[in-house]
Amino acid sequence: MTQADVANQLFVTRQTISSWEQGKSYPDLNMLVRLSEVYQVSLDSLLKGDE
Repeated sequence: MTQADVANQLFVTRQTISSWEQGKSYPDLNMLVRLSEVYQVSLDSLLKGDE
C-alpha cells in the first residue's frame, strides 16, 4: 500500500502519513484505531511492534 492509498482510506493527506512515518508528528488515538484496521494488525502490534 502506498502512502496515498492509506491517506485516502483515512481521509488525511499523503503528507500526514509521511510525517507519521518520519516521527515528525503522531496520530491521535482514534486515528491509531483506524490505522490498525487499515493494516489489519492489533493496537499492541502497531504501538509496540509485537509479533
